[in-house]
Amino acid sequence: MSPLRLFVLGSLDARGAMHGHQLRLLGEEERIHLWTDVSVGSLYGALKRLAADGLIAEERVEREGAYPERQVYAITPAGREALAALREEGLRAIRLKHDPFDLAVTRLDPERLDELAPELERRIEALQTLLAEQQERLDRARPHLSLAETWVMEHRSDRVRSEIASHERLLAAVPDIVADERRRAGALPEPVAPRKAPTP
Repeated sequence: MSPLRLFVLGSLDARGAMHGHQLRLLGEEERIHLWTDVSVGSLYGALKRLAADGLIAEERVEREGAYPERQVYAITPAGREALAALREEGLRAIRLKHDPFDLAVTRLDPERLDELAPELERRIEALQTLLAEQQERLDRARPHLSLAETWVMEHRSDRVRSEIASHERLLAAVPDIVADERRRAGALPEPVAPRKAPTP
């Protein structure tokens, strides 16, 4: 699933032929960097790759004043087929990436278990700051967003709220986790020392 391809093909399908600068302005206007993995700086390379794949085609070249020539691209029939597949995949696919934090929680330092609660408190504070910043961006952008775009940005806030709630449950469980880690550390056998090779 390529969010970048979905953005470019979907934009050309909905708005007609455009050049790279117009797509970049559209991405900035829609603030796609706030709620997708799409970077507006990667649009020009994506246009070249999509053209090479036959999903878009150069329709004409434009020049305004002293600006350089700009290739205007339109979506092709093959591009519309690819767009349909991307839309379907985007709506059906579930992407929940593994968080390195989870692994770190299962590999705690037995000598630093007393630092777990303060570390979690710092993480919760950072997540709360992230949520406040996200809400502030949403409030500023809301007048310019479609209903679908508004939902997407609220979805991001919902995910951060869920992370905060999960971390708060973990923080409440810290005394039990620390006790369990200390019990397990005491029950683990000592690692076996490697054998020395016999001296010839």
